[in-house]
Amino acid sequence: MSRIGKLPIIIPQGVEARVEGMTVLVKGPKGEFKTDFKKGVQVAVQDNQIVVSRENEIKSVRSMHGAIRNIINNAVTGVCNGFEKNLQLIGTGYRVKMTGKDLEFSLGFSHPIIFKAPEGIVFVVDGQDKLKVVGIDRQLVGQTAAEIRGLRPPEPYKGKGIRYQDEYVARKAGKAAKSE
Repeated sequence: MSRIGKLPIIIPQGVEARVEGMTVLVKGPKGEFKTDFKKGVQVAVQDNQIVVSRENEIKSVRSMHGAIRNIINNAVTGVCNGFEKNLQLIGTGYRVKMTGKDLEFSLGFSHPIIFKAPEGIVFVVDGQDKLKVVGIDRQLVGQTAAEIRGLRPPEPYKGKGIRYQDEYVARKAGKAAKSE
């Protein structure tokens, strides 16, 4: 049996969860999250906890057991506390500003880059070089932060670009001067 899959998910105060067919619906103070699960995995809500179990020992069911449990656990955490990723812009003239719900980046290109906010994601800009991606869906928050980082990934020579707040960028030595 999966060690992660057999752990029950405790439902915190103020969060409501229910199972409708092959869908789990979780409501909390931050919003509502809906996720589907595969056939062969059973999800039940009992005594303020969610229990995920499997019907049989088929390899595809066994491989999804722990994953589905963690997806549901992330949904409970997301509607209760939310998720966030912090990004930082490093480089001369690299800036970010809010235009409505969207972001406008100046990243050294000949034109500004407009990044539209996906549904369920909120951006928080702190100054001109710090950015927070906030939402209840852990996967969507991480994917959005990765797409923003991909606009100008940090380069290894000067370290310029967009990076996660706690990311370490290995630096390389530049060209050595020719000595005669």
